[in-house]
Amino acid sequence: MSYEAADRESAILLAVQASRALAAGGQGDMVWGHVSVRDPGGRGAWMKSAGWGLEEIDAEKIVLVSPDGAVLDSRAAEGEGPRHIEYPIHTEIMAARPDVGSVVHTHSSAANEFGALDVPLRPLDHAGSLFCYPDIPRFTLTGGLIKNQSLGQALAAALGDAVAMLLPQHGIVTVGPDLSAAIMAAVLLDRACRAQLTAMAAGPLRVWGSSEDTIAKRADVWSPKQLQAGYEYLLRQA
Repeated sequence: MSYEAADRESAILLAVQASRALAAGGQGDMVWGHVSVRDPGGRGAWMKSAGWGLEEIDAEKIVLVSPDGAVLDSRAAEGEGPRHIEYPIHTEIMAARPDVGSVVHTHSSAANEFGALDVPLRPLDHAGSLFCYPDIPRFTLTGGLIKNQSLGQALAAALGDAVAMLLPQHGIVTVGPDLSAAIMAAVLLDRACRAQLTAMAAGPLRVWGSSEDTIAKRADVWSPKQLQAGYEYLLRQA
């Protein structure tokens, strides 16, 4: 199955499935957090409406948001669904990264707790190997909302060509060529941060993967096929 949108209907379906998969992966935060699918026609990003939890999303709660924040398409009454204020996270990353088909922003509590320590993320397990060597970037311009295009552009610049970024005091952003990669990066980053918090609570870190071994391991453990398998597991749970 393809996890890239081919038309309006597939974009809506994928956005619904992605929202529910994030919820199944433990990334819900009441009505906050969102995932987007690039519009195949280049008009913007398909994402959930504001005011709903990830686990509540259906086709009537998906909107197409343009780069300037206009709701271009919605199944909501009168065709005017509310959009999240932080839509620039999605539209500006997509503008800067043609390779990105999906963007995730959630409020991972483990990532916020880990970010407060201001220490490097280490590859302590399989999950951590996706984000280490080089170090995962951090967006430190603000811990507040990414509510305009200039902040979205700054965030996209800080992300660079990475698959994920920590937003201290705010959460995480992850990206991928399709939904399976972006969703799994979010779930795995939460796990990697949680694993290191647990280890550090027991004492100083002493052992973690070397750069050579971690990079080789990442190619095996987190191939596109494996990321897709993990995503499909989340879809089944949802």
